Amino acid sequence: MFLDLAFIRFVITMTEIAFLSEDEIKFQIKARDFVQKTLAPVAEDIEQGKVEAWDIIRKFGKAGYLGSRYPLEYGGIGKGLMYEVLVTEEICAVHAGFDMARVASCILFAHPVYEFGTEAQKKKYLAPVAKGEKIGALGITEPNVGSDVAGTETRAEKRGSKYVINGEKRFITNGPVADYLLCYTVTDPTVKAKQGMTAFIVETKAKGFEVVEEYELLGMHGAHVGRLALNDVEVSEEQILGDLNGGFRVVMAGLDAERTILAAEMNGVARAAMEEAVHYSNHRVQFRRKIREFEGISFKIADMATRLEAARLLTYKAARLIDAGKSATKDAAIAKLYACEKSIETATDALQVLGGIGYTKQRPVERFLRDARLMTIGGGTAEILRYLIQREVFKEYDL
Repeated sequence: MFLDLAFIRFVITMTEIAFLSEDEIKFQIKARDFVQKTLAPVAEDIEQGKVEAWDIIRKFGKAGYLGSRYPLEYGGIGKGLMYEVLVTEEICAVHAGFDMARVASCILFAHPVYEFGTEAQKKKYLAPVAKGEKIGALGITEPNVGSDVAGTETRAEKRGSKYVINGEKRFITNGPVADYLLCYTVTDPTVKAKQGMTAFIVETKAKGFEVVEEYELLGMHGAHVGRLALNDVEVSEEQILGDLNGGFRVVMAGLDAERTILAAEMNGVARAAMEEAVHYSNHRVQFRRKIREFEGISFKIADMATRLEAARLLTYKAARLIDAGKSATKDAAIAKLYACEKSIETATDALQVLGGIGYTKQRPVERFLRDARLMTIGGGTAEILRYLIQREVFKEYDL
């Protein structure tokens, strides 16, 4: 049975028709319609801080767009990563900062709980986050820890039946507003952090948990990013995620999916930037001609379309591999590296096409550029991704 293309209300590319199932395309159309009706009307208000992103994200939870990968009993819709990729691109084509907050909660926090949590932990922590009732955050980065996850310095010391956590986390998305923090700590300082790291689910109302400051960001407005301190924060053994001293396995398990989703985010930003350039160039007239008729403009549009198609296919490949249970370390790294760098190029070209008006806040292109710039840093820097890619290449050649 073939999809009736006349049914499609929005533009669906031939790439999507060729590589997505009928159910996935229908899901994409439904998600796009929901995003346009729910998020688009308030996107600028979120950007300016007039509307809190989480007021809108809760609506996404009720509609099932926070838990594409989770079973129905936990508030999800029981689909795979491919579905998460599709909804992520749709959201980021409207407002990337909004999705940064969404993903930090329903993916970066929630997915490790789904993969490694006990049934009690899933019911207590995963379900309310997937439904949008609670907010999650991922606590990895520290003053001296960024790309080197194994360098974690935050400590959790066993005292009686409790563990007491002391340390600092920085640049934590949702940190200032989170209900739960997935906090990585060292529980055995006698060995390397890889062997002595433990993940704890910290409830932020706990005594000793402090939001030290909230950062003001260049882009990704609407997402709250902060510096957190944990001063003698007590947690129970029931709050250990996975095994004691098994935290490194937890943190590494979700990186490929995380990078694939971040690639999808930047595909959304690139798509929005390209669409702005396409429509503007079709209406803007100079020298009595639409500027799209000049090769200096039209070739930029061609380059934007080429980048987006390539980035989207790389992202789809990584998602398919992960959904099939196969290794995607190289593929997810390639997808994120390419999509993130090319989204910056596309936003830059789009701003150039719009010219002076593109540099003002009357058009969203300047926001696309600011938002895209973060993602060669967050979720794996471009340098770390290149390291991972070359490492995997040499492995493939047994060198």
